[in-house]
Amino acid sequence: MRIVILESLSVSDDVLKSYIKPLQKAGHEVECFARTDDINAQIKQIGNAEALIIANMPLKKEVIEACPNLKFIDIAFTGYDHVAMDSAKKQNICVSNASGYATEAVAELVIGSVINLYRQLREADFLCRDGKTKAGLKAFELSGKTVGLIGTGAIGSRTAELFRAFGCQTIAYNGFSHKPDTDVMKYMPLKELMEQADILSLHCPLTEQTRNFINKDNLKYMKKSAILVNTARGAVINSQDLADALNNEQISGAVIDVFESEPPLDTKHPLLNAKNTLVTPHLGFYTSEAMEKRAHIVFDNLNHWLGGNPINVIK
Repeated sequence: MRIVILESLSVSDDVLKSYIKPLQKAGHEVECFARTDDINAQIKQIGNAEALIIANMPLKKEVIEACPNLKFIDIAFTGYDHVAMDSAKKQNICVSNASGYATEAVAELVIGSVINLYRQLREADFLCRDGKTKAGLKAFELSGKTVGLIGTGAIGSRTAELFRAFGCQTIAYNGFSHKPDTDVMKYMPLKELMEQADILSLHCPLTEQTRNFINKDNLKYMKKSAILVNTARGAVINSQDLADALNNEQISGAVIDVFESEPPLDTKHPLLNAKNTLVTPHLGFYTSEAMEKRAHIVFDNLNHWLGGNPINVIK
């Protein structure tokens, strides 16, 4: 069987070889390519392959439909909105993802970024290097704040645990599931959630239900002192609406790690130019530990599929 890896899995060559060698010994052909967004190049690289490994590169329907031998798409990522799932289902292609590999990494980035924003660490660094003092800076503590979560899957739940360790109260949106309240988590409608939250943290997938979910119609419910954090998917937020809310000081600040497209971004993107916004180039998932966890999950997915018992299948 021919197996193609279409982009780097961000692990060392030795780690990658440790997963590839057993496949080759079993008689499988494994080829690795550098990432390209050129559709024709992708089609040529996949060729007659039956199994494909990608991370977050877009895999469009034109590519899937041009590769009739393809039977398995192994996504080295949690989200899968970058893959033409309708085409994959139409061709009866099994698709698995790597959910769980970045739970700690993303949750820790949320905490670190909020502290960075609350303590104005970036601004303090510039002042210190410029021979100045903390004069003019404002600083806040996490302790005692109310954190509203939109999405309480693995990452959202772990993020909530870390916030509670800092003395925060956690509440969550009740519109995606019917989870019961617990001693540490109360579920409520969106308006009520946004009115109460000092920190609003997004952890939901991108679906038709969640596209532009945060917009000018509901941003008006947030406290003027509140901050918004998005480590989910960029298109869950209407970027212009959020930028307007920030620039008009309707809310206090934002942490944005994800955008409608993958970086590099157009430097005119509204959130790159909004007030009190900490922006990062989609690095929430990116730690050495997470990359090794991801590789393990991805090749475990592949081996289970080869054995006729696929796991982590996206329905």
